[in-house]
Amino acid sequence: MAKRRFKAPNTYFILLGILALVAAMTWLIPGAEYSTTTVEGREVVDPNTFSYIDSQPQGLAAIFMAPIKGFVDAALIVGFVLIVGGAFGIFQRTKAIDSGVMALAGAHRVSRLVRLLTIPIFMLLFSLGGAVFGMSEEVIPLILIFVPLALTLGYDSITGVAIPFVGAGAGFAGAFLNPFTIGVAQGIADLPLFSGLPYRFLCWVVITAVAIAYVMVYAARVKTTPERSRTWEEDTEKRLNLDTDQAENFGGMAGKDKLVLLTFAAGMAILIFGVLRYQWYIEEIAAVFLVTGIAVGIVGRLTAADISDAFIKGAKDLVGTALLIALARGILVIARDGQIIATILHSLSTVVESFHPIVSSQMMFVVQTVLNFFVPSGSGQAALTMPIMAPLADLVGVTRQTAVLAFQFGDGFSNLIIPTSGVLLGVLTLGGVPWEKWARWILPLEGIYLLVGCLLLIPPYLMGWM
Repeated sequence: MAKRRFKAPNTYFILLGILALVAAMTWLIPGAEYSTTTVEGREVVDPNTFSYIDSQPQGLAAIFMAPIKGFVDAALIVGFVLIVGGAFGIFQRTKAIDSGVMALAGAHRVSRLVRLLTIPIFMLLFSLGGAVFGMSEEVIPLILIFVPLALTLGYDSITGVAIPFVGAGAGFAGAFLNPFTIGVAQGIADLPLFSGLPYRFLCWVVITAVAIAYVMVYAARVKTTPERSRTWEEDTEKRLNLDTDQAENFGGMAGKDKLVLLTFAAGMAILIFGVLRYQWYIEEIAAVFLVTGIAVGIVGRLTAADISDAFIKGAKDLVGTALLIALARGILVIARDGQIIATILHSLSTVVESFHPIVSSQMMFVVQTVLNFFVPSGSGQAALTMPIMAPLADLVGVTRQTAVLAFQFGDGFSNLIIPTSGVLLGVLTLGGVPWEKWARWILPLEGIYLLVGCLLLIPPYLMGWM
């Protein structure tokens, strides 16, 4: 009798299982809350106001209502994903992406230097985006470029997802100027804005180097032996849709295609400027993508009907992503309605108090990692945890600067794997990579980052980093 191969459940059922598990936790964990106060226009918890309250167990009705509540709660990012998907639908209709991919593929074939530098240069650029302006949601649409590029270059879908997503994620975790994590956390901890930059920059270099090395080793193995790819089955079908003959006979980019790519690059430059200069967030970023999409369509000589049809198709392709994001947010809604987040935070924070300062800072890192499952938002987690961790750091002999770094690591590294992250689910859905296969691929890197994070938290104590 033939042995049946185990087939992992798909992402939707994994999220439903987690949702049910969190609902069960609301029956076992007592309810609690912190009062909030306003600091410089931002709501943060008051660490001295923890109190137990009547628990709010979440039953079957709550479980089945969680997805629609998650849809409402995540409406901003869901709308962002659909609009950006529509804009990229227009971009793809111009065929300029295909020309750009083929041009790079041609250079990749003939130049050893290009082959050596393609992955590290792109990952370095994305890491800078994460480190400087908190690049996160902006990565989602770029998967539509990098997965076909990776397949054309002889890699796989995981490599195509990893170049922008792991690159930006590494920069986000080791950020030295990110206003959405460092800026918020240091403000709450009463530290000068972006202070401690030299050591943070060193952390960014180490974390980014680890990410690049991990992806390059895997990509080289896949290129040599494609069957070793974790997405070999999924990529076999994708490769059938790639016009390899056209890539090999590609004669160069047309002027129209170059103009389309320049228009798109100009839109991204405006986006980066707006985020850095005016702290633009999802609404403004979505608007930039929408305007850029229309401009790209005009420059690409598409008709009004072509532009609208391409936009609708692009948005439609991301409906599955939107549903995953809503389902993931439903998990957070269950935990929040069940009043268990404050209980978990309080219990974890008390564990930190009984260790040597170095170990306490490492425990803070672990605590932030656990909490990131329930609050996968850098600024949101900072507002929830830093009012507690900053004074706790004073008590256990850890500098507040170190507490902010521990928050950074805990928030950043786990974003690469937790299924409650809408950005992760978005990039995996667009890349056609099942979450369970991604989790198996990224897990060793998570282990490396756990060790690296703990090691990087030792020097701050030894040098009295303030």
